[in-house]
Amino acid sequence: MADSFELVSSSLLDKIDRLFACNVGDAVALPQIVVVGDQSSGKSSVLEGLTGLPFPRDSGLCTRFATQITFRRSLEPNITVSIIPAKNSSPGDKERLQGWRKSGLKSLDPQTFADIMTEVLKVMGVESAEGEPRKTFSNDVLRLEIAGPDQEHFSVIDVPGIFKRTTHGLTTKEDMAMVNEMVHDYMSNPRSVILAVIPSNVDIATQEILERAEDIDPDGIRTFGILTKPDLVDKGSESAVMNLVEGKTHQLRLGWHLLRNPGQAELKSTLRGRNESEMEFFDKVHPWSTLDKSKVGIVSLRARLQEILEVHIRREFPKVKVDITQKLKKAESTLQSLGPKRQNQIEYSQYLMEFALEFQRTVSLSVNSDYSRSEILSANTKYRVATEAVNRGQAFANAMACYGHTHSFLYADDKKDDCEGENPEKDTVNTRTMEDHPDIMDLLHENKSVHIKRDQDTLEWLKTEYRSSRGFELGTFDASLLAITMRQQATNWRALALGYISDIISLVHSFIIGVWQQIAPTTRVFDGVKSRIMDDISRMYEVAISQTEFLLSVELEGTPATYNHYFNETLEKCRQDRLRKQLKKHCMWDDEYGEFVKLEDLNQTQLLSNEDHTVVQIHDILRSYYKVARKRFVDCVRMQVADTLLVTGQDTPLTLFSAQFVTGMSLDTLEDIAGEDLMVKRRRDGLEKLIGQLREGKAIIG
Repeated sequence: MADSFELVSSSLLDKIDRLFACNVGDAVALPQIVVVGDQSSGKSSVLEGLTGLPFPRDSGLCTRFATQITFRRSLEPNITVSIIPAKNSSPGDKERLQGWRKSGLKSLDPQTFADIMTEVLKVMGVESAEGEPRKTFSNDVLRLEIAGPDQEHFSVIDVPGIFKRTTHGLTTKEDMAMVNEMVHDYMSNPRSVILAVIPSNVDIATQEILERAEDIDPDGIRTFGILTKPDLVDKGSESAVMNLVEGKTHQLRLGWHLLRNPGQAELKSTLRGRNESEMEFFDKVHPWSTLDKSKVGIVSLRARLQEILEVHIRREFPKVKVDITQKLKKAESTLQSLGPKRQNQIEYSQYLMEFALEFQRTVSLSVNSDYSRSEILSANTKYRVATEAVNRGQAFANAMACYGHTHSFLYADDKKDDCEGENPEKDTVNTRTMEDHPDIMDLLHENKSVHIKRDQDTLEWLKTEYRSSRGFELGTFDASLLAITMRQQATNWRALALGYISDIISLVHSFIIGVWQQIAPTTRVFDGVKSRIMDDISRMYEVAISQTEFLLSVELEGTPATYNHYFNETLEKCRQDRLRKQLKKHCMWDDEYGEFVKLEDLNQTQLLSNEDHTVVQIHDILRSYYKVARKRFVDCVRMQVADTLLVTGQDTPLTLFSAQFVTGMSLDTLEDIAGEDLMVKRRRDGLEKLIGQLREGKAIIG
């Protein structure tokens, strides 16, 4: 590159210089120069004179894409060429374009620059590998970063020239619309200084680019008119151009500037040679030699741009500060929404550990009925495990009392005793009250209806059983008869108990899945944890059902036995109740002694056959033992199964997903569950990079 130059020098502009250096310009619009114009308006010559880069020229379209040229200061000279993918690029194209890069260049001679531009056309897909055209324009941006000890940080954007007519086989109406939108977007950036390049040898009134600049920048505070090709103006038409430069017609607040493009013979000259040739033209060729020297030539253009940029940057600087602050807050918020960083084993474990600890906290609050300290438990009563479990346990106890027995025991007063204070009108009850969770439907017992036989003569049933099993006993009965009748009398226990435990399992599982769904950080984590823990949870449910079956076998298949004194007390009460009921028929009243029974009537009440007497004894013993066994069974099922194995025990499905469970996972499992998707990783890396740049920019601004 030839002659370096200094565009800005104030301390304020030095801050912009440093903002560009830390790449804040990638996130926040910073003051820059945008060169726009019609095709063949001389934009390439203006850029070449302004930047010192040897922009290639050919007979076709010169600019097929936007080119961002960024200068920054560094200790060593270095030129980096890269591509910024268009916003609507596919992930594959974005990765491919971002992967293309050239760095370490010390200078750009015309041939090297031309070769790079040719390669860029192929990478962007404008041309195929064989050089055949695929599309005319690209929304991708070529980025040239030129660093060196003599450079000043500023940015220049070159965009394709607009055109009004399509060229057969080369451009289409879609191309025209694409270029129009691209140019409009760059010009609309309120921080850009618009360099509207217009040939001097055309009618200014017909230049669409000037009309667009007036629409976008109605106050004209950032539009600078650049006139080119004065050497091609027809004789006698120079006054129109002179009037523009002198501000007599079509006035712009920033004014007009006149440049002479190098001729074909001058294209290979150095920047210094170009400048000298241009200065000679404006010094000697009439009438251009009469113009104010500050308004002609590339050297004075740089000086004017320095002044314009300084005023523009001073005006826009407070807005830049606001933008950086807002962008930083938004980036930090977006990064926070991605959750904790998970890219190694420690981060995986911490991420899942927080999930597990929050779940166990909710479990503890639910089991201890401390619902007010959890939004989940406060909002949804079905997750209140303690209350739901206790209520279902009470319902099980009541159902066992009311519907556990197949045959009704004798005496009207027994209804109240057997049904725990209730007097149900229905003879049937459903064994299930909760809906099955889809995950475990195959494990649970289906809903059934159990019923009791109220109208059957219970003594006749017992007499039949006695006759079918009696031996040579006299006044007694075979000990196995109690087990046989107990098994028949407790036929409903299995359905009621398994229905109860199935409901508790459904309650526990619905809580686990429901709470997980609400507190799991991502669907991936929820699905991953669930898939790896479901087998263990299911085995715990199977153990609970198996334990219930075991308790049923103890009560119904084993030998009846009890040390509970309540059995003898109940048996004696049964006998007394039966005797009282029989004597009631013979009761008489005496004003002095109250109710009394004659001795002869008392003797008559005991007249039963040996068989009937034995059957009555069987009834009273069965009734007494059944009541003791039922209460014992209800307590065992609740305490040993529902509470210990499913709800309140130390090793239940509710306690399985814990910090200990997480620490036992392998690295592969942790990564599979808690690792970040590639898209999230890239987004996080991009946000962290952006936040670092914005924080540095914020520190620069102060």
